[in-house]
Amino acid sequence: MGRTYRKLWLTGAMVAICSTTQAGVAQQRQIQTATSMSQSERAEGAKAHPELLNEFGGLYQGPQAAYVTSVGRKIAVQSSLSSQQNDFTISLLNSSVNNAFAIPGGYVYVTRQLMALMNDEAELAGVLGHEVGHVAAQHSKRRQSAATRNSILGVLGQVLIGAVAGDSGLGQLLQRGIGTGAQLLTLKFSRTQEYEADDLGIRYLAKAGYDPKALSSMLSSLAAQNSLDARTRGQNSAIPEWASTHPDPASRVRRALTNAQATGSRATLRNAATFISNLDGLLYDDDPKEGIIQGAQFLHPVFKLKFTAPSGFAIQNGTNAVSIVGQSGQAQFTGTSFNGDLDAYVRSVFGQLAGQGQTPSVAVQRSTINGLSVGYGSASMSNSQGLRLDVTVVGYQFGPSTAYHFVVVTPAGQGLGGLSSLINSVSRMNDGEAAAIKPRRIRLVTVRSGETARSISSRMAYGDYQLDRFLVLNGLAANATLKPGTRVKIVSY
Repeated sequence: MGRTYRKLWLTGAMVAICSTTQAGVAQQRQIQTATSMSQSERAEGAKAHPELLNEFGGLYQGPQAAYVTSVGRKIAVQSSLSSQQNDFTISLLNSSVNNAFAIPGGYVYVTRQLMALMNDEAELAGVLGHEVGHVAAQHSKRRQSAATRNSILGVLGQVLIGAVAGDSGLGQLLQRGIGTGAQLLTLKFSRTQEYEADDLGIRYLAKAGYDPKALSSMLSSLAAQNSLDARTRGQNSAIPEWASTHPDPASRVRRALTNAQATGSRATLRNAATFISNLDGLLYDDDPKEGIIQGAQFLHPVFKLKFTAPSGFAIQNGTNAVSIVGQSGQAQFTGTSFNGDLDAYVRSVFGQLAGQGQTPSVAVQRSTINGLSVGYGSASMSNSQGLRLDVTVVGYQFGPSTAYHFVVVTPAGQGLGGLSSLINSVSRMNDGEAAAIKPRRIRLVTVRSGETARSISSRMAYGDYQLDRFLVLNGLAANATLKPGTRVKIVSY
C-alpha cells in the first residue's frame, strides 16, 4: 500500500482483430500486444499482489475460488503473454464492489460481487479475457502516466498526497485514502483502451471455444446494475467500477455484439448450468466480519460500533481501515495497540503519522461522546512544498484494552471542517443491533409452475427494488416469463 507500480514493457507483436467504427461497421484494425512476460514483470507483479489483496478485501475463501482460477487460466493462455496456465495467478476477491482488473506478471482479479452478476461461464471468461487484454496491450503504462496528473480529490487531493515527504505514516494514510500506491493499478482506462480490451477479450473467447457474444451480454448486465445502483441512491446516473470510462454503456454493448458476430466463430459454449451451480452460497454485498456500509452509516457488528458520514462524503471500507472522503477533507478510522491510557494513545498515533521517530508536541484534551471516553488533539503539519494542513486525531475508548481512532485531515485553518458530525456520531451498537446484521448470500431457486419473477423476487433480502434487483441479477427483461424447472438466483440471508 502506498506504493507506485513500475512496469517494464516488452516490444509487442501486431495482432489483427476485427473491430468496428462507432457506426458499427466492421473493419480490420491492429492492436499491439506483448509477446511474453519478462522476469522483471513477474517480480513486480509478485510484489504488488499481496498489496492488492490487502487493498481489495483479501482472497475469497469459498469453493468458488478454484473454479474462477480454472476458467481464468483457460482464457489467459489464449493471449500472447504465455501458453503455460501455471504462469497466471487468478484471484477471486472478497469485495462487494463490481470490479475486475489484471496487472503485469500474470495476475488477474475479479470480485465475488461481479461474479454474482454473471450468468454463465463464458461471461466470466469474457471479463477475465478483457482484463488480460489490458495487460497484453500494455495499457497500464499510459494509464499510470496519466494517473500522476490526476487526483480523485482534485486540487485538495494534490495537496494531500504530498502532505509529508518520505515514508511518513501521514503520507501513507493520505495515499491510501485517495487511491495511490497499489490502487494506481486499478484506475480507469481511456475509451480507446477499453475498446481494445473488449476486442481482445472477444478474440480470446472465440479461441477458447466460448460464445464470443458473452462479453456483450455481461456488459449489458453491468449497465443494468449500474443504472439500478443509481436509482437506489436517488441519482440520475452512475459510473461503474468496472469499465467506468465508457459514457454510453448501451453503445458499448452493441459494439461488442457486432464484433463478436464479425469473428465468424460458430462457438456457442456458455456452460451456464455449471456456472450457476458454483454460485450457490456465494457471499453478496458487504462482509459483516469487515463491517458493512448501509447508506451513510458504517456498522461493525463484531466490534459493535457505528458512525455516520456527513452529506457529501463517501465511505470506503478497506481491510485495515475505513476511509471517509470528500472534496473538503478526509478521515480514516482504524485502531492500534491500547494500554488503557487514552492520552498516550492519541500521542502515539501522532507519532506514527509524523514518522522517522518524531512525535509532535500535542495537547490532548478529554471529552465524552455518546457515553464513550474520548481523547483528541490537533496539529498543523507541512507538506514537502511548505503547505500547511490541519491534522486531528480523535481516540475513542471502547473497553479497558480496546480503542479506535479517527485521523482527520483538512486544509489549514479548517480544523474538523465538515467532518465534525462524523466525529460526534461514533457510538456503540447494542447486542440486538449487532445480531440483526447478517450476511447476504446468493441462493439458487428452482422455478415452480405458476411462479413469476415478481413472486420469486419477494424473497430477495431487501426492503426496496426487489423485482428490479432480481431481474438485473438474473439478466432478465422486465417482461420475462420464467420456465418451470429452471434455476434462478436470489439474494437471501
